[in-house]
Amino acid sequence: MNLLYAGWEQQVRWWDAAFGVIVALTATALVLEGTRGVSLVVALAALAAIVVAYLLWGARAARTRERRLAVAYLVVLVLGTGVAVSQAGIATFLMFIAFAQVWMLLETIRQGVIGCAVLAVSVTVGIVAAYGFDTTVVLSVVPQMFVTLLFAVALGLWFHLAMRRAEEHARLLDELRAAQAELARTNHEAGVVAERERLAREIHDTLAQGFTSVVMQAQAASASLDVGDDAAVRERLHLVEDTARDNLAEARALVAAFAPVALQDASLPQALRRLTERYALETEQVVSFEADGVGPLPPATEVVLLRAAQEALSNVRRHARAMTVAVRLASAEGAVTLTVADDGRGFGPDVSDGFGLAGMRDRVRSAGGTLSVRSRAGSGTTLRVRVPVEDAAAAVSSGGAEPHDRAGSDDEAGSDGETEPDGGAGSDGRAGSRSRAGSRGRAGSRGVPRVVGPARDGTQGVAG
Repeated sequence: MNLLYAGWEQQVRWWDAAFGVIVALTATALVLEGTRGVSLVVALAALAAIVVAYLLWGARAARTRERRLAVAYLVVLVLGTGVAVSQAGIATFLMFIAFAQVWMLLETIRQGVIGCAVLAVSVTVGIVAAYGFDTTVVLSVVPQMFVTLLFAVALGLWFHLAMRRAEEHARLLDELRAAQAELARTNHEAGVVAERERLAREIHDTLAQGFTSVVMQAQAASASLDVGDDAAVRERLHLVEDTARDNLAEARALVAAFAPVALQDASLPQALRRLTERYALETEQVVSFEADGVGPLPPATEVVLLRAAQEALSNVRRHARAMTVAVRLASAEGAVTLTVADDGRGFGPDVSDGFGLAGMRDRVRSAGGTLSVRSRAGSGTTLRVRVPVEDAAAAVSSGGAEPHDRAGSDDEAGSDGETEPDGGAGSDGRAGSRSRAGSRGRAGSRGVPRVVGPARDGTQGVAG
């Protein structure tokens, strides 16, 4: 209850001031009232004893709540007040501060009531002693002190209740502050974890894939060097240099939290066209690209779709052993769909998601979209990412051709539980999409992209 005791320290200072004022007024009243001789000396000595006891024990007890100090001071206060009153009736002025200090220093209601009763008895005895224990005085003083006691107890109960409420309020505030601190710590830790995951996804989707490309191109250059094909070596080295430059730009953009380099000076269809061109040059696979009715998109949506395409093509490069790859971007029914299909070896239902695909799912889910993967061993793979866009353009054609899974069957389902149409990968009717032109080992075809067909937005499909 740090807040309570911080406020209590301030209150105790006011109690110190009130105590000093009451004692000073009582001493002044004793002199002005006409008390003289031994009575004045005894009364002032009693006041002095009370002041010394307060300085030694009472003030400390009020701040530390130490019971031993509180009891020692209250004993001196009760006896000193009784002695002062026995010497001069005006000393009853001390009861204003004495009753209040009893309640302030004693912790429980029972102790407070007992303390007030003892103080009332002490004052009563002092007054009666001043008049020689006269019966008439006793009968007159006792009822008055009883009323005073009742008033003091009532005041003390109110004071005690106020203190308990203040303590409860302080306790609740302490709990609230502790909960807020814990929530802030948890949010900070969650933010750190989320940022680490974001950086891991960004590095995986950009730098790691770029380095993979560099390694593969270096290996290809080494193989060409072994057979004396200097032109092919030079071409591969150019690709290595271009990829390294792109990786450097991506690293700088990642550090500066900029948009992906590919989207800084181009639209999403243009960035995907460049991506497929680069992929065709590096892999010499037959690659087609089509953008169907896709207009301007929110930057966050473009980043999600670009990263998904990068990860999908990276998986095709590393695992599919495909000859043809078809990439399609389409807008329909308030959503944008990216489809990447290949005719590679596929995989069975027992294959779990790797880091890249899991990161892609998280990224797509964060944009409110869905991701489905359809594949069967030996029959290629089709990946679809669908992201809702409020202002997405209406579909240009609901029957537009899409890349399909070449060997799909009715018992196949997307990895997200979605049902997908079946068909052949790359079977969209484009001439040459099934050809092996540009496949590995064909001299003279390396690095020369071949146009497969124009997209509806003016971009071009390419093949290695």
